[in-house]
Amino acid sequence: MFSRITFDPEIMGGQACIRGMRISVSLIVNLIANGMTREDILAEYPDLEPEDITEALQYAAWLAKEEVREVHQV
Repeated sequence: MFSRITFDPEIMGGQACIRGMRISVSLIVNLIANGMTREDILAEYPDLEPEDITEALQYAAWLAKEEVREVHQV
């Protein structure tokens, strides 16, 4: 489902990272949330590809997907 997102306990403590690099999904999401453009991020992290940023955002959106469940009290 997310071919560019990797998890390795030896890299960033197992956080979701981009293609086994020490660039976490949370870093990318944080940079965008704080006003950096995709072009800024790609210039700052030349090992990244545009598809990496897209997939990081898609992964974050997937994680944030809310499910509303009805709770029954006994």
